[in-house]
Amino acid sequence: MLSFISKVFGGNKSEKDVKKIQPKVEQINNHFTAYASLTNDQLRNKTQEFRQRIREHLVETDNEISEKNKAAEALPFNDLLGKDAIYQEVDKLKKDRDKEIEKVLEEILPEAFAVVKETARRFKENSEIVSTATQLDRDLSVKKDYIIIDGDKSVFKNTWTAAGGQITWNMMHYDVQLIGGAVLHSGKIAEMATGEGKTLVSTLPAYLNALAGEGVHIVTVNDYLARRDQEWNGPIFEWLGITVDCIDKHQPNSEERRKAYQADITYGTNNEFGFDYLRDNMVHSAEEMVQRKHHFAMVDEVDSVLIDDARTPLIISGPVARGDDQQFHIHKPRVQSLVQEQERIVRTSLNEAKKLFDKGEDDPKTGGLHLFRAFRGLPKYGPLIKYLSEAGNRVKLQKAENYYLQDQQRNMKIVDEELLFHIDEKNNSVDLTDKGHNMITRTGEDPEFFVLPDIGVRLAEVEKNAGTREEKLQQKEALLNDYSQKADRIHTVQQLLKAYTLFAKDV
Repeated sequence: MLSFISKVFGGNKSEKDVKKIQPKVEQINNHFTAYASLTNDQLRNKTQEFRQRIREHLVETDNEISEKNKAAEALPFNDLLGKDAIYQEVDKLKKDRDKEIEKVLEEILPEAFAVVKETARRFKENSEIVSTATQLDRDLSVKKDYIIIDGDKSVFKNTWTAAGGQITWNMMHYDVQLIGGAVLHSGKIAEMATGEGKTLVSTLPAYLNALAGEGVHIVTVNDYLARRDQEWNGPIFEWLGITVDCIDKHQPNSEERRKAYQADITYGTNNEFGFDYLRDNMVHSAEEMVQRKHHFAMVDEVDSVLIDDARTPLIISGPVARGDDQQFHIHKPRVQSLVQEQERIVRTSLNEAKKLFDKGEDDPKTGGLHLFRAFRGLPKYGPLIKYLSEAGNRVKLQKAENYYLQDQQRNMKIVDEELLFHIDEKNNSVDLTDKGHNMITRTGEDPEFFVLPDIGVRLAEVEKNAGTREEKLQQKEALLNDYSQKADRIHTVQQLLKAYTLFAKDV
């Protein structure tokens, strides 16, 4: 019945999507048939023809961006507001330009896919392809043994080395691969069975998007695949005048890796792309960056890269000046004293709990209260952990915890009133109590030295006060500075408390 209903309404989602793409497949194949009569030079020149069409489509937007940049540069150096307003307009124009690129590539798609398919056919059916040598051919021939320059002609062989072994190109795109290529170009996930030629599919949208000159990233799950796919597909792209490289072949922060990102198509592993992005965010000048503007990317094994591998974050760190962490050294003695006093309170509470339990007073309001207080104060306190490991004591703690957490924690203040701070192990958080605030604040200091003000209310009060606009701005700036300082101070204290209470060195 479900199958019947599905057919009545036009099939499932996948079938409907494929049906929408089918007219494009027919257009691609029509162009492919027509291109069979082109000479090798005429087929190669299609790349320059496509690029010219893209430039003509973008000329109006590019001219407008250029004029805006000139207008910004012409403004006085100190007119920051004026420059910022113009640069915001430029940013909007650049986003509009990206949309225009999408439009023109959609128009070119059938022809571009047909060019790649016809190129694949010629490499499959000929051991050598002879055409007029370009400067790119001459440059590549120095490093690539499958390219030979003979006078003004270049000879591309259809056999080359990929992944350490000799391969002879023997593939041509079928309709299922044309559909897969159109799906990938539209930014969707294409699920294909093993053997359906995913590597060949990627050549279609990679070539199409490389025409815009903004760069294409092809992301793979490991170093072997990145190198293999680049070497396998590279000659097809290179014959069409598209530059190709693989970042995994070059050292991080090197000039070679920077050049790899300047290629029309760049292969690499997800980790290397990710770490290059993080390293670029740590540089001191734009010249030190290796990546350029992100434009179009395809991810191989997308479920593995974006779901499985995404569970492990990419983290990078660098040296920081001592001035950035001096807050920790300033407040460390206060926190040490606080933790020592808390330990005394926890020790007292644990001893009191033991006495009451020995007397048979295991009610949540008596022995249970003191045990839960000790746990809230220092859950990793050695004697407490040992006591809770004894039979029946964990149940007493659970019973007391359930009692004080009920009714929206209405009675939790009874537990915390003796503590300087309380710890929530599950949420990995530590919060100072009023008693803790009083202890950590030194004599003569602002009583709210470690209390974050309600900045919204304070700013609203300033707005209501009498005074000129300039005076109000100064008052607001002073409030924001005070808020920022207190936020840093409180964050530092909380981090120190976590370090002392939730973590153990080398564990």
